[in-house]
Amino acid sequence: MQLTQTAAEKVKELLTQEGHPEAALRVAARPGGCCGYRYSMALTDEFGEADQTTELHGVRVVIDSESAPLLDEATIDFVDSLEQSGFAIENPKAGGGCTCGH
Repeated sequence: MQLTQTAAEKVKELLTQEGHPEAALRVAARPGGCCGYRYSMALTDEFGEADQTTELHGVRVVIDSESAPLLDEATIDFVDSLEQSGFAIENPKAGGGCTCGH
């Protein structure tokens, strides 16, 4: 998994706002959604034994063992434009896309 510098800065900003600068970004892929999986992201300070943890641009990223193979080629970016504002996950392993924009 990759995290762009822009996304990392936004995560750091959110961690500071929440008052937990040592917490991590948890990313997961779960069954559901238009294309078979939906992504979730949350700030956390809870870690399991099977979690995979890495540090990217100064942000600790945690992925559960079931999601790790689905996300290993994914890139998380933060987009702030007229059309969209928020985190976006680009995953070449995704089987397709939909037009709902989520």
